[in-house]
Amino acid sequence: MNQAISIRAAASALSWMTAGCLCSLLPITALAGGVQTSTLETVVVTGSSGLIGVADSATEGTVTAKQLANRPLLRPAEVMEAVPGMTVTQHSGDGKANQYFLRGFNLDHGSDFATTLLGMPVNMVSHGHGQGYMDLNFLIPELIAGLHYRKGVYAAEDRDFATTGSARIDYQRELPSSLVDLSLGAHAYRRLVAAGSRTLGTDGEMKLLGALELAGNNGPWDQPENLHKRNAVLRLSSGTADNGFALTAMAYKADWTATEHVPERAITSGEIGRYGALAADDGGITHRYGLSGEWVRSAEDQSTRANAYVIDYGLNLFSNPSGYMTGPQGDQHEQADQRVVWGGALSRTWQLGSAWRDTDATLGLQLRHDRIAKVGLYDTVARERTNTVREDTITETAVGLYGEVKTQWLPWLRSMAGLRWDQLRARVDPLAGMFNLNNGGDVRASQASPKLGLVLGPFANGPFDKTELYANWGHGFHSNDARGTTAANNPNDGSPIDRVPLLVKATGAEVGLRTVPLRGWSSSLALWRMDLQSELVFIGDEGVTEPKGASRRVGFEWSNYITPNDWLIVDADLAWSRARFKQAVNGGTHVPNAVPVSASLGLSADPHGHWFGGLRLRYIGAYALEETGEHQSSPTLTANLKLGYRYSPQWQVTLDILNLFDRRANDIEYWGAACSRADGAGCNGGSGIDGRLIHPMEPRTLRLALRASF
Repeated sequence: MNQAISIRAAASALSWMTAGCLCSLLPITALAGGVQTSTLETVVVTGSSGLIGVADSATEGTVTAKQLANRPLLRPAEVMEAVPGMTVTQHSGDGKANQYFLRGFNLDHGSDFATTLLGMPVNMVSHGHGQGYMDLNFLIPELIAGLHYRKGVYAAEDRDFATTGSARIDYQRELPSSLVDLSLGAHAYRRLVAAGSRTLGTDGEMKLLGALELAGNNGPWDQPENLHKRNAVLRLSSGTADNGFALTAMAYKADWTATEHVPERAITSGEIGRYGALAADDGGITHRYGLSGEWVRSAEDQSTRANAYVIDYGLNLFSNPSGYMTGPQGDQHEQADQRVVWGGALSRTWQLGSAWRDTDATLGLQLRHDRIAKVGLYDTVARERTNTVREDTITETAVGLYGEVKTQWLPWLRSMAGLRWDQLRARVDPLAGMFNLNNGGDVRASQASPKLGLVLGPFANGPFDKTELYANWGHGFHSNDARGTTAANNPNDGSPIDRVPLLVKATGAEVGLRTVPLRGWSSSLALWRMDLQSELVFIGDEGVTEPKGASRRVGFEWSNYITPNDWLIVDADLAWSRARFKQAVNGGTHVPNAVPVSASLGLSADPHGHWFGGLRLRYIGAYALEETGEHQSSPTLTANLKLGYRYSPQWQVTLDILNLFDRRANDIEYWGAACSRADGAGCNGGSGIDGRLIHPMEPRTLRLALRASF
């Protein structure tokens, strides 16, 4: 408790510290003469060609600040769509974690994709709303220096939730100029970002960066969203990401009113408008305060990395996804989560030299501890609690050890072999709930995960001198909510339920190719397969774990990165997958909400003059809404456009046109039971009426931004 209080005290002062810091930072750096392409740090773009001879698989890469600079974004988490094949949507308010889709997985809010920022985990275990909850609304895109992604379970460093892959996001340590960016748009959208940096000391080795973000939005919804977001970052660093250290303090808080997904029939019948809500008062309040430290020391033949962090996190989420199944007052419930997370990692790599065939050997240790003071599910009316379904306190500790050896056997042949061992321990102590008091206990589980990779090429002085072939195989896992591993009774009615394992094993395999067919064109191809031991999902709306059985996914990915010159970037991605249960579930084998086809096309242009901009096209194919595949979503094609004009090195204006063609599509579609007011409270005997549940995509939206650099 003292630890949580100290973090909150530090965080409450951080916004004031950052604002004061910015007052001194903003005038520090002035742009030299000439028109500059960006106020952000210039980073060399890493395409597929830059990874030939370096990468361990065909589906890993680095997204840089230059690639993100002209990308139109509706929400901060959409930077994750820079990962080829990933789709980011929303089915609720902008303060809630986004919905993610990748490799035939409905990742829900992040359950099978692991993300870290500055070494701090974003995914939350045993979360009040859903396992692996990955809220990236605290991300400030203007500060991103790079995003390194890996798909699959083939890297020994990757741990819990990295079933489909992982992303490591790094912030910049220094800005070439301070900036103030003010954005205004439809539906009372407003956003202010102020950021700057300066050097400290006579030698200039120490750097201090500060950033402050304030934002609000009502959205197109009949019920205004009233989003209020406050976000601050303060970073002290020395050296570089490969040889230096950084200390970072972050504070984020948001509150909002949400329009949840609704039965499609309520819109088509005219009961509510397209952007209407079944019930008022949904939404929530959340915060994330963090302190982290990173240290790296590199020498000629070895390097050492260490990081540590502590996070104070909280969420109170009010939702009514089923309308009025339980009665005229509605089905609203609250999911609450209050925790402190701390941990760190230590690794060392040795370059053994030519005597050992240029082998690199790495050993690493990782630790994470979640102390969840209270996680609960409550029945509510107008955000007032009327009943406690369940309330628990949880402590959960994860320890991971890993080793990895990379060997260059021949100039055109290298291998990777890794092994990691994970142990998870959890204790659940029920605090309240009529049928929940026998659901506590201790649980532990461990798993050894081997990883293997083989790379052939490039082949010197021939037609394949810019081509590599890859083969990868490995085991991984995602953890289940600790409450499902100790529960004996359904907390809603006391009926007996089966306990689930703490770890769910995943086995993946992949073959791929990376090539440069023409100068400036990098391309990668991959065929992959993933077997998951079970599709167990913790249903936060009910407080139970829903077993779904084992599954298999297969897929194909084609990614292209084209730079015909130094001012134009074109990226094009195509992904196909097939997701099936190994045995029939609810009369079918389709995995619901598994997107089978997705594609994207992006252009980013900045010829170093006055004009610059970017265009994004995204296609999402129809997917099965339930296990039989009889009911499917509608395919969607959307476009976002950014246009910018640089008056001078100090002033620029940009216009974002989101949903450029004003498509009447849906951000998300589900199949489930609900009752609207027109259906009648407790419709169909209290079981609700099965049908399509949708959350409409926002209509064409314009946002104008003015940026001043100093």
